[in-house]
Amino acid sequence: MTFLDGAIDGGKHHQPVRVYYEDTDFSGVVYHASYLRFMERGRTNYLRLLGADHRALFEQAAAEAPGFAFVVRQMKIDFKRPAHMDDVLLIVTTPEAVKGASIMLHQKVMRGDELLVEAHVQVAFVSGGRAKPIPKPLRVAMKADQEAGGASGEMP
Repeated sequence: MTFLDGAIDGGKHHQPVRVYYEDTDFSGVVYHASYLRFMERGRTNYLRLLGADHRALFEQAAAEAPGFAFVVRQMKIDFKRPAHMDDVLLIVTTPEAVKGASIMLHQKVMRGDELLVEAHVQVAFVSGGRAKPIPKPLRVAMKADQEAGGASGEMP
């Protein structure tokens, strides 16, 4: 694990992000689509850390479902407050529900203790262009994080 990938603590992935000029609109406020990139980075690094800490999990997943990928199926997002150039944000990703072929993640974009953006993201596991059950070792690792993070397991 490197600091660039954030860290998993208590079932939650924490990813720091600095807002750069390229993330903002002409007024220096973060452009709405930039939050999607920030949250994608959080989700990607959460999965990377699961694989880095448990590399055999991803190897087994690849053996069970060659060419597998996680794809966003649905996202509900609530923009509460703006971020600005040079802000340091924290993207917090928590698994809410782990199902057969998908996972529901709760993501928050924080500036200190201030909640800026909140999203519920359903991510599907696919292989060969079709939804497939998440391989058991990955599902078990994600469920352990879900339980550690205090999520209910119910889909919102």
